[in-house]
Amino acid sequence: MSGLELQPWFSTTNCFLLDKTPRTLADSGLERVKICFLRQNRRPVFCLVCVLHSLPPLLFFQIVNVWYSVNGERLGTYMGHTGAVWCVDADWDTKHVLTGSADNSCRLWDCETGKQLALLKTNSAVRTCGFDFGGNIIMLSTDKQMGYQCFVSFFDLRDPSQIDNNEPYMKIPCNDSKITSAVWGPLGECIIAGHESGELNQYSAKSGEVLVNVKEHSRQINDIQLSRDMTMFVTASKDNTAKLFDSTTLDHQKTFRTERPVNSAALSPNYDHVVLGGGQEAMDVTTTSTRIGKFEARFFHLAFEEEFGRVKGHFGPINSVAFHPDGKR
Repeated sequence: MSGLELQPWFSTTNCFLLDKTPRTLADSGLERVKICFLRQNRRPVFCLVCVLHSLPPLLFFQIVNVWYSVNGERLGTYMGHTGAVWCVDADWDTKHVLTGSADNSCRLWDCETGKQLALLKTNSAVRTCGFDFGGNIIMLSTDKQMGYQCFVSFFDLRDPSQIDNNEPYMKIPCNDSKITSAVWGPLGECIIAGHESGELNQYSAKSGEVLVNVKEHSRQINDIQLSRDMTMFVTASKDNTAKLFDSTTLDHQKTFRTERPVNSAALSPNYDHVVLGGGQEAMDVTTTSTRIGKFEARFFHLAFEEEFGRVKGHFGPINSVAFHPDGKR
């Protein structure tokens, strides 16, 4: 690989950020953790991270941390989940935070105070969740497990009865393959969902029908992230590739290839750059070196599909990557 070797400016056990000015993330409380999911809010102020803490001998607990993205100061945590938190999202003005967990619940929080505002119970683990553009409608998807099939549910936060009665205004069954990643599409008219089978579906947020169906990946889709203008999105898959798609038609545009499964991919808001994170399967990490495991964050040119840089430092698979909204980090 020819190109630039980039260096991180601060890190936790499994989290690196890039900047020109070196700084440290002190007193983060992340001595023994696993970073499950990272979300930068749309206003470039906060960074939300799902963290799995482990304390000896075999005690695990899952929380969502919030930091200032400018200086790495931790502001607080959202406590309440009793299982792994797989997804987190903040609404457009960062007043509310939404989290989904393996404890069969989706919770709505006040971003500033950390107070839990609503609890939505499900029959199985919540794999994905998110606010629409206006912050009024939320969607969540559940896993196919314990005899329950995968569902995508939509709640209107302006209707208190839906929240109080735990009754969504629409519920879409996914019989064939469970949803592993999902985001809202342009204008909040649909959601784009990636499946365990490698399929991509576009579901109408009004009727629930499948508007578009494509299958460009051969294995599970681990992550979907939109471009800033929502005209494109990038997928990360276990088939060792990340792919670029049109958000409206789901037409396949570009492919970025690696030698290991890709867990997450993100599009730069300023440049024609894509960053990929992944590496060897977690179960095999202890049997190989970091060089063989391919644990670097890898940068590709969006148009030419060529790799031009890597960030080294991780000693395990990268689970989540994201760009700061200003594109500098």
